[in-house]
Parts: sequence; C-alpha cells; structure tokens
Amino acid sequence: MNAMNTTEYTLALGSQAKVASALMARAPAATKNRALRRLAELLRENTQALQVDNARDIERAQANGLSAPMVDRLKLTPTVLETCAQGCEQLASMADVVGEIIGMKQQPSGIRVGQMRVPIGVFGMIFESRPNVTIEAASLSIKSGNACILRGGSEAIDSNKALARLVQQALTESGLPADAVQLVQTTDRELVGQLIAMPQFVDVIIPRGGKGLIERISRDAKVPVIKHLDGNCHTYVDDPCDLAMAVTVADNAKTQKYSPCNATEGLLVARGVAAEFLPLIGKVYADKGVEMRCDAEARALLDTVSGARLTDATEQDWYEEYLAPIVSVKVVAGVDEAIAHINQYSSHHTDAILTTNHVHAQRFLREVDSASVMVNASTRFADGFEYGLGAEIGISTDKFHARGPVGIEGLTSLKYVVLGEGSIRK
Repeated sequence: MNAMNTTEYTLALGSQAKVASALMARAPAATKNRALRRLAELLRENTQALQVDNARDIERAQANGLSAPMVDRLKLTPTVLETCAQGCEQLASMADVVGEIIGMKQQPSGIRVGQMRVPIGVFGMIFESRPNVTIEAASLSIKSGNACILRGGSEAIDSNKALARLVQQALTESGLPADAVQLVQTTDRELVGQLIAMPQFVDVIIPRGGKGLIERISRDAKVPVIKHLDGNCHTYVDDPCDLAMAVTVADNAKTQKYSPCNATEGLLVARGVAAEFLPLIGKVYADKGVEMRCDAEARALLDTVSGARLTDATEQDWYEEYLAPIVSVKVVAGVDEAIAHINQYSSHHTDAILTTNHVHAQRFLREVDSASVMVNASTRFADGFEYGLGAEIGISTDKFHARGPVGIEGLTSLKYVVLGEGSIRK
C-alpha cells in the first residue's frame, strides 16, 4: 500500500470498529455467548484446514531463518486449537460482568452512588508470532462487549487470516457485527504507526511481542498502552522445602516449554538446601540439554553433575529473558536475599517460592513486586486460561488499570452511576 491508501485503510478500520463497538456494548449476554460457542465449533471443524494455512507460515519462517523458539510459537497444533476452543467455551460459561453495578451506597444527601462496569470500547492489539492470540483477543473482545482491531506479525499472516475468517463467521451467524473483530490484512509496518495514533477511534493499545515492539509502541502511542516488556521469571527454592517437589516444579517451570514469557529464567536456591538440591535439578537439566549459567557457589555444587552444561553467569544473566534451554542459577542466603534479587532483576511478571515455611511464603507473597506471585507452583501457570479467565489478552506488568493476565475485567472500565429521586444539591 502507498501512504495514502494505508491512511485510508487505517481510518476505515477505526471508523468501522467504532460503529461495531456501540452495537457490541449493548449486545445481550446470550448473543455474545452464542458467538463464542459457535467459534469453538468452527475451530474444531476446521482444525485440519487451519493446519494447512499454518504450514505455509511455518515453511516461510524456516526459510527466512527464524529461530527455533520463534517457529515453535507459530505452530497451530490440534492441541493448541483445542485449547483455544475450550477457552471460548470457558468464556461463554462465565458470568457477564458488563453492566454489573458494584459498591452502591446511600449518601447523606439522599443520592445513591455506585460504579457500573462497561466495555472500554475499541482496543488495538499488535502481536507477533503466536497466531492463537487472534482467537484469545477475539474471544475476550466478544465477551467483554468491545470491538478490536488485530494486527498480527507478518510471519503468521496466513494463519491469522484463516482464524479471523472463522471469528467473523461466528459473529455474523450469531447476529453480531462482523466488524467487531477486524484483522489488518496487510503486513505494512506504516499501518502500526497510524493505528497507535488514532485516539478518535482506538481507546487502548495492547502490544504483545518482543521488547523492541513493545518499547516502540510505548514510546510512540497516542492512546493508553497495556504492556509488559520482558518475562524474566524466577523460581526460588527455600530452606526448608520438600526437595522432591522442588525438583519437579523447578523442572516444569523451565522445561515444560521454553518459549513462553512465563517460563522460569532464573533459579535461586537457599544456601541451606543448595548442596542437596542443585545436584538433583542439575541432573534433570543436564539430561534435557539445559545450559546453566551459574554464580561461583552454584557452579561448585554443579561441577559434579555428569553432562552438565555450565558457564559462569555475568551480571546481564540475572536480567535475561532467554526463551531457550538456558537458566541462570544463583545460591542465596535465604528468603531476604531472594526477594531482594527478584525485585532488582526481575521483569515483575511472575515469580515463585517453593517452601514448607508458611511465614516465608507469606513474606514472599507480600514483598515480591510482581504481577503474579506463587507458592509451590510452576511459573508456567501464569496464564489467563489457567487462571480461569477463559483466555488472556496478554500479561500486564503495569500497575494501573490491569495487572497480570488481562481477561474480561481488564478490558472493561468503571463509570460512576448516581440514582436520585429529584435530588438537588443544597
């Protein structure tokens, strides 16, 4: 597209979304739920056809030399599609929060004041790699009564287009406007700059991708942004802990899948259990080909592990989001040092403590400054579907409006409602 055509196209997307948002805001819950259930059916019916479209994206990505973790994020396997379908059904079964009034209180003047939950309006979603985000964003947009404009990465364009067609089919068959979910049909990067600078049409922008993308959006957007920059998550093995459980959870948090933002990148181990724990987890990681970047104390304890891939950690390693079979390992004095390390180096995404000490667990929950904080659970659970939100639009490490996995409530706002009986102010 040339510049003029890009501008016209972006403005058309925005104006269509604005019209659709008004219709979505007043759509009955039953209609929105019908669309979600129909979308789940369509995903299952079209699993094989979707994989054909997805194969073209994967083939192109591999030919362009995209890294293995990034190619992995592109895959629309039957399992991934089934999870998307279940997410739609989970959302359909949840209560509709739109129109809910909370905190209604009688005031001395006679008026009653409360807050009503309402859709944000139109959100723009700019994401990379994972095409399943198309379904997560669309389904949450439908449930929350919003309209959305989705701009996926060029590496997943065929998959995203195929998924968006199913979304619009589900909308129209259910009596909702097709323009409630629009996918940008071009990979022209000029369009992104225009989309994030249309406050007359777009109420919030949600970037989901690499640090470079999110930094650019945060810097240039003229509308509010919900974001997270990194997923540098930690698992802290406390003294005392159940060693067998700690090995199982630390293994899962790192190796269940390497590419997601909720995979553990930093392993902290209390000095009191390090001599027992590190050789155990070191053997597990060695067998799976995970490189361990260690401080001196951790390395000394791991040197005896057969086949272990060990390197000396640098200061940068404590900040690093690897998205790969690499983990930083550090021995700490105890819970105080663990909390201090996490608050200094983490990206405030998700951090976990593995412990049998209730006081340590409570301190960790209170004092670690992250969007999700866990006790005796894998960081891989930091996910909207796993949290019972049906799906997530992303994970926010901001502190205002929405924090952690952003589900239905994160895509709504509150407005004050005042009820009177001819009330006047004196």
